[in-house]
Amino acid sequence: MRYHRRFYLERNRPEAAPSQFNPDPGGGVATPAPEPFYKTNFGVLPEFQGQPIEKSMQLPRKNLESSDIVPVQPVPPGKYGNEPVPNTLKLPRSHTRLNERIPWRWETPEYEGHDYPPNTEPMTNRWKIPFAPWRRYVTGDAETPYLNAEPAMWRPYRQSVLKGDLPIIGQDIFLDLTASTETLVEERTLPTPSGISSSQPFSAEFFGNSEQTLVQQYFSFSAELFKGQTVFQPPHWTLFVQPVYNFNYLDLHETTVVNPNPARGTTRFSDYLSPVQQAFGEVHLGDLSDNYDFWAFRLGNQPFNSDFRGFIFNDINSAARIFGNYANNLWQYNVIAFDMREKDTNSELNKPDERDQRVFILNAYKQDFFVKGYTTEFSFHANIDQGRTHYDRNGNITRPEPIGTVVEHDINAFYLGWAGDGHIGRWNVNHAFYEVFGHDSFNGIAGQPADINAQMGALELSYDRDWIRYKGSFFYASGDGKAEDGKANGFDSIVDNPHFSGGPFSWYARQGFNLAGTSVGLKQRNSLLPDLRTSKTEGQANFVNPGVFIYGLGTEIDVTPKLRNFINFNYIRFAETDSLKTVLLTDKVGAEFGYDISTGFQYRPLLTDNVIISTGIGVLVPGRGYRDIYRSNSDPIPGFDTGSRGRLDTVLYSGLFAITLTY
Repeated sequence: MRYHRRFYLERNRPEAAPSQFNPDPGGGVATPAPEPFYKTNFGVLPEFQGQPIEKSMQLPRKNLESSDIVPVQPVPPGKYGNEPVPNTLKLPRSHTRLNERIPWRWETPEYEGHDYPPNTEPMTNRWKIPFAPWRRYVTGDAETPYLNAEPAMWRPYRQSVLKGDLPIIGQDIFLDLTASTETLVEERTLPTPSGISSSQPFSAEFFGNSEQTLVQQYFSFSAELFKGQTVFQPPHWTLFVQPVYNFNYLDLHETTVVNPNPARGTTRFSDYLSPVQQAFGEVHLGDLSDNYDFWAFRLGNQPFNSDFRGFIFNDINSAARIFGNYANNLWQYNVIAFDMREKDTNSELNKPDERDQRVFILNAYKQDFFVKGYTTEFSFHANIDQGRTHYDRNGNITRPEPIGTVVEHDINAFYLGWAGDGHIGRWNVNHAFYEVFGHDSFNGIAGQPADINAQMGALELSYDRDWIRYKGSFFYASGDGKAEDGKANGFDSIVDNPHFSGGPFSWYARQGFNLAGTSVGLKQRNSLLPDLRTSKTEGQANFVNPGVFIYGLGTEIDVTPKLRNFINFNYIRFAETDSLKTVLLTDKVGAEFGYDISTGFQYRPLLTDNVIISTGIGVLVPGRGYRDIYRSNSDPIPGFDTGSRGRLDTVLYSGLFAITLTY
């Protein structure tokens, strides 16, 4: 509806009033009436005579703008807050702020010439200033998330000088003490060789009773002393030490497994104390920007994981490391050199003995590489292994491998890698690819020197929907198709400990077991690679191996905030079988290893990592390849034909219960 404004101007002159009021105009002339007291004849008002109107203002006027009153239609609401950010406002912006360095020391201001303000007192230690009490509810139910009470020495959920909340010396030197214990009970079935001196009568087969029981107990105590601030700014220096004590118990039903001497029986109890499982010093070398981009140096026994999932190197060992970040933490980098130490056989804790192996690693991480939320890594590993003859604690030879031609040899292997972790849209992505090349001075299976050229690839895609994460994974390690041609094409790691394809609950990923009739392992414990080496901590890498394909599906379910469930299914195949045929002197080894199914639960009753309870079970349904390797003898042996044949497990299982306590 439209409204228009119009203007009108009218001028009307009133008639003249009579000069005298005559109530009887037809009457005769009479005595003049007296003059009234109230007079009503005021005459005609004079006509208003204003100033003349200028010609330019006289109506009608021309060449003027007119306006209409039009109702305004309401504008539909827009997507406020979702509009594209102008280029001038996108982060990071330059020349918009000043990053001021925070002083290292906090001091009470001095008031010269007069006293402190009323109702105040100086507090020379800012760490002892309490929080003000705070109450959210007025019903009498008090809630004080920031306790204003005095610090408590032994209470882990209160401020304490023993866990780095308050300085132990001065204003900026802190002490953090941590005690933890980890208990593991594991029931499992593994292919177990019966040996010549079997513990059971009439047991002439290669493999006997597969049932085993393992108990592991770790106690650790760590102390960290550092100088610096508790947040934002990296510490100026750090001293860290962690001794670890372990005792373990293994019970099985066959001899010559816990020890080559059958007189040692079928059980083993051992313990070991590593006084400096971790022991290192760290120095802050300098800041690279006002945003605390820094570089630092660390020396000593220290943990290091070279990629996101621990595919190549994940260990605690003696090293010198330079690390830091750059460009507002968008880049992180590591340059580290290891002088590897021997490990205790049964606990895998560090020993002080050198093992003539050096490992060099360079890697760099870039956040938001090509999309927000995705981090990529480029890495280089060098494994220079000159390990000489070595026997483990149980009396078994681990270097060189007792397979094929047993000769001491050197390995020079170099890895180039690209890995990534993060999310692209709604999809979570984790991937890795490695190419390894180098030279083995003498490979026992090949019977000659071998040039190394092998590959590994891994991919995991997952999608979160409410409280469930659906996962699909693929893992590939190349295998050697011709074991005796002088080319080592089977992939092997340095010291791997991957969390992939079911992790600790998977039978295949968790267990290590021997190759039939040999003293080397088909696969090592907590590894995905069928690498035919004696030990991943005491043996040497072997690049003449069958390789593997692993196809996986799984879920992670947050049942409650305290309880999480893991379900995983894997299909496992060897990539190549020629190396297995060469070692076993057979031409009948199938590629299908089997089906791995696992489920597990992790329970955190306090919603923290102070108490973690884990339990789960994994089973393996053997495929043709497994049955070909571990099949029982079908021909009777003269003098030992008792009618009792060795049996092959149709299903193998691994059940575990673990509890971790941290104080």
